[in-house]
Amino acid sequence: MIEFTTWDILRNLLLAARWTVLLSVAAFIGGGLLGLAILSMRTSRRAWPRRLAWGYIELFQGTPLLMQLFLAFFGLALLGVNLPAWVAAGLALILWSAAFLAEIWRGCVDAVARGQWEASASLAMNRYQQMRHVILPQAFRVAIAPTVGFSVQVVKGTALTSIIGFVELSKAGSMITNATFQPFTVFGFTALLYFVLCWPLSLASRHLERRSHAAYRR
Repeated sequence: MIEFTTWDILRNLLLAARWTVLLSVAAFIGGGLLGLAILSMRTSRRAWPRRLAWGYIELFQGTPLLMQLFLAFFGLALLGVNLPAWVAAGLALILWSAAFLAEIWRGCVDAVARGQWEASASLAMNRYQQMRHVILPQAFRVAIAPTVGFSVQVVKGTALTSIIGFVELSKAGSMITNATFQPFTVFGFTALLYFVLCWPLSLASRHLERRSHAAYRR
């Protein structure tokens, strides 16, 4: 029987944590880009893009992430589209993240005073120019804290990808526990690594928010 030292356990968990970080970054960046597109539809003057964006947001916010992962991996396989576990996990997390980020940012855009729209319109700006030069810079200040806060949810959401066989931090913890029979040690380290990943994001959120407020007052 192979004996695992504490360092062996921690080293294997650190190796798995790389995939948690990579998946989180890919989901957040991809979800952010898609979320911006959905935001532009959600704030459009035309009715059909607003309804389409609203339907997308309601669909992905109103269904569990676990079910979305199942559909991305097993559902597409039934249609003849066989995706590797990491591709299915990334796709599901991007679509899920985009729905939440678009709605977070839509709320931040709505928080900008209506007079800012009217003032920019009086300068003969079109809709794109209004959003780029007037509305989004102000909405960004409001959006920092909830956006970074949601990134913590993305990191923790990667744990669900273990259900489709993607070996990230949570899945690695289960596998190592089965091999070592040391659940307290393994999952204690697993929880610690999740904390190490998420806590700096919360600190960064507060720091950026303070800087943004200071710049706004100047």
